[in-house]
Amino acid sequence: MSGENAGYSIRRARAGDVASIRDLVEPLVQRRILLGKDAVVFYESLQEFRVAETADGELIGVGALHVMWRDLAEVRTLAVADAWLGKGVGRALLGRLEADARELELDRLFCLTFEVGFFERNGFVDMGNETVDPEVYAELVRSHDEGVAEFLDLARVKPNTLGNTRMLKLL
Repeated sequence: MSGENAGYSIRRARAGDVASIRDLVEPLVQRRILLGKDAVVFYESLQEFRVAETADGELIGVGALHVMWRDLAEVRTLAVADAWLGKGVGRALLGRLEADARELELDRLFCLTFEVGFFERNGFVDMGNETVDPEVYAELVRSHDEGVAEFLDLARVKPNTLGNTRMLKLL
């Protein structure tokens, strides 16, 4: 899925995109919608990112797919430039991340978000207290990844995620 007819396309992120990705995400960090990340974190996870780009090379959206378990991935850092909100960029990025998840043979997508309405319109539901079976929990709880801790609703991430909704989509 892409928005080529709408003046942009979706592609895999490149190392040269990191500064623009950070610039795109920073206003959302300032509004406390997304957590800030150091440049090194973007470089380390660059292969997880897709970007929306205009024909003239401007990055107008970004999103990442982070695999957490054999059937589960997290949608991370989904952001769209303010001027492009409401024009389908977020939906196109999410669609591409979902296609990537299906290609990896994953069955579920997780997100932690303030944008509940957007994710509901795209098939996600509030997880409530849902988690995973005890064997998987025992494996996942060993992870140092903050996204895994958010998925498991561990107390150590609560100060950073208060007010966010844990959402899940079955593919």
